[in-house]
Amino acid sequence: MSDSFESCVEVLKRSSSIPVVIFPGSVMQISPTADAILFLSLISGRNPDLLIGKHVLSAPLIKKNNLEAISTGYMLIDSGAPTSVSYMSNTFPIPHDKNDIAACTAMAGELLGMKMIYMDAGSGARFSISATMISEVKNNIDVPLIVGGGIKTAEKAAELCNAGADVIVIGNATENNPEIISEIAAAIHSFQAN
Repeated sequence: MSDSFESCVEVLKRSSSIPVVIFPGSVMQISPTADAILFLSLISGRNPDLLIGKHVLSAPLIKKNNLEAISTGYMLIDSGAPTSVSYMSNTFPIPHDKNDIAACTAMAGELLGMKMIYMDAGSGARFSISATMISEVKNNIDVPLIVGGGIKTAEKAAELCNAGADVIVIGNATENNPEIISEIAAAIHSFQAN
């Protein structure tokens, strides 16, 4: 809700040589200085505003700014507690033990043309998405799989990569322990070396 979004993107661009990809929380989070944006469609929910409505509002800005849009099927997964995203989206997450529903939802997203699938337990998750659910989804799709929410340790990040996550998203854990980014990077690099 603050007006510091653009300045955050600019700081990231100055401080890093890797691309800055926006994970938008609203249609107001579009930056012409970013390299790309995850064009998220909440495929696990039944809220038409987040399936296509917000996209109609943001598409002209994305096109005008020549921002690369990466079409992404966004799936909320139950994490043991109500999360900000489930509240704000007015949707129910996929139950954490319904691997078949998660896999079918991801397959539908891929068949609809999504270039990535993003499974999210949400900000403030009590627990992360299970390795068995990640594995089931990954075994049924051919696009990259992003996993986030409730990942609080390097061991958990490596476990989820081993289960099939191509990208791990860390949020709240970095607020309490900024060093966790280095720990997770080391664990993932050691996993990739094996």
